[in-house]
Amino acid sequence: MTMTRRRHRPNGPEDHARHQAGFTLIELMITVAVIGILAAIAYPSYTQYVQKARRTDAMSALGSVASRLERCYTVSSDYTDDGSSSGCVTFPVTSDEGFYSVTATTLTSSTYTLKAAPQGAQAGDDCSNFTLNHQGMRGNEQNDGTTIDECW
Repeated sequence: MTMTRRRHRPNGPEDHARHQAGFTLIELMITVAVIGILAAIAYPSYTQYVQKARRTDAMSALGSVASRLERCYTVSSDYTDDGSSSGCVTFPVTSDEGFYSVTATTLTSSTYTLKAAPQGAQAGDDCSNFTLNHQGMRGNEQNDGTTIDECW
């Protein structure tokens, strides 16, 4: 019976240092690639989430301005004048967070249509211009002039 001997590596100081060296370049490159892939997936989702969350700023601003106009109409039966020297609302009105500017596209004594236009970082959003009228009809005016209500 022949006995085979296993080869034994020396445990000298140079061998010990070789095992304590750390990460190899390929391991580091794989880690960077994985982080890059995760970031490429996560960042667009995050920006869409932030834009959607900021839309509530437009809805809140439109509701606030509409409430002030309705209060004015209750007092004077006119959306344009509440009996004070300044009128009901001074346009444009900036939303609380500053992402939208509310203007009146139509303002008569018996009707109004409000429009919240995006400002600054929110300007590239697909759901850009929110609208609200005196009948409570909500919409989203697209850049081509069409109105949809999917963004509310």
